[in-house]
Formats: sequence, structure tokens, C-alpha cells
Amino acid sequence: ARDGALWAGGEAGQIYRIHSNGVASEKAKLNGFCAGLAFAPDGSLYVCNSGMGIVKIRHDGSHEVFATEAAGKKLTAPNFGVFDAAGNYYVTDSGVWGREPGRIVKFNTDGTGVDLVSGLGYANGLTLSEDDRWLFLAESDTQRIYRIELNAQEDRPKKAEIYAEKVGPVPDGLALQQDGTLLVTSYASHSILAVSRERRVTVLAHDPNGILLGGPTNLCFDPRNPAHMYVANLNRWAISRARLDHAGVLPVYLRRMEQ
Repeated sequence: ARDGALWAGGEAGQIYRIHSNGVASEKAKLNGFCAGLAFAPDGSLYVCNSGMGIVKIRHDGSHEVFATEAAGKKLTAPNFGVFDAAGNYYVTDSGVWGREPGRIVKFNTDGTGVDLVSGLGYANGLTLSEDDRWLFLAESDTQRIYRIELNAQEDRPKKAEIYAEKVGPVPDGLALQQDGTLLVTSYASHSILAVSRERRVTVLAHDPNGILLGGPTNLCFDPRNPAHMYVANLNRWAISRARLDHAGVLPVYLRRMEQ
């Protein structure tokens, strides 16, 4: 958040605010598993929730349902979302593993939702390039990363190109570093992989015991020190922190705050 606090979701609908000393306080309780969280440019928190759809949460903990469908179709499994500089909200609707295809939907600033990319596998984590030109997607069932070229003014369907393959079993979360390296959490291998600008895939971190990295899902950077990375670990119910050689790309509303 703008004040430097870290926010995270829980399996039983909890929304936590984590202070700089590592102490967490519960701010809200939703009806379902909380997946990806994203702050909008106005500071509101948007949560993908298995039981409620997409929920908008205010800093005092009050909340309301933002969306349960997009483009005339119910959201089957809203998973992760990101906001661009214009305030558009891109969200993965994962589908059902092995049975129902996933998609990426785009909610415009007026709240209307359109299909941006459809016919995907299990669509999971997203991240935007610093200039909002490219949207990166983790497809968990194929161990692939896709890249989609965007135009914020257009709502027409986009074509996804394969950006990287064999990025570890069940790739989940994505984040970009300022040198162009794409970081990918591999949930099933307790690893974080790095995809260079040249699209070479290497292992950045691996925990064979699944303790410091135990089923890593989403990851983000500290606005006060963007070389510090935070990783949510679903298997350990814990947040890990690591210091990187290169700073991460912050969400646009945090970059504006720095300016």
C-alpha cells in the first residue's frame, strides 16, 4: 500500500494488513478463498475471491462486490488482477483445470468487462511492463509464459504469444525487475525462476525442503526499497522476504507516489 504496509489474503477469506515489524492484523473477512490482490490507482484494494467474485475493499475494512461476471459470462475462478496507468483492470479467470478453458478479462474504468484473451489453459498470474505495453501471463498447466501486446484504448480481443516455456511446474505469480528480467514463482517445485530479456530461463531460488519457499504463489516489491521482494507461500501460510541484485518494477500508483 502507499503507506508501505503489505496486504495479503487468506484461505478462509481473511484480508491481512502486515506492518513493517511483521505483525499482521485482520482487516476484513470474505466468503471464500482469497487469491490475487491489487491496489487501484485510487488506493482501493481489489481481491479475487472464490466465493464472491471480485471484491473491492476500503482501508477501513468495509467492502462490496465489484464483479461476478464479465462479457456476459460468470467468473468461474477469478485469480489475479493488475491495474494499468489509465485505471483499467486486467484479471485472469482461470477456468477449471483440465476441463474448462481460462481467459483474461479487462474491466474498463467504467466497470464494464470484456474478454481480452480466451481459450487459455489455467490462466494464473499477471504482470505489466513498466510502459503498460505488454501484459505477461502465467499459464499454470502448460509451464508457459505468454505475452500480450496492449492498447489501453482498444477492447478488441488480443493474441497471446508464447514468451517462455518450461518455467517450472505450476507457474503461479509474476513480477518484473527494472532490468527486464521476469520473475516466475513455481508453486509445485518451491522455486522462483528468472526469464531474461533474451528469454533464457534460470533458477533464481529453490528450497528443496519447502520452508522459506513453500508453494510460492504471488510476489511483489517494497516501495521503500524495490530491491526487497516479498513472496506469499501457500504451503507455509507465511510471507518470505529476499534482497535482489536488481530493483523491481512497482505498480503505477506507487511510482506516481515516488514522483
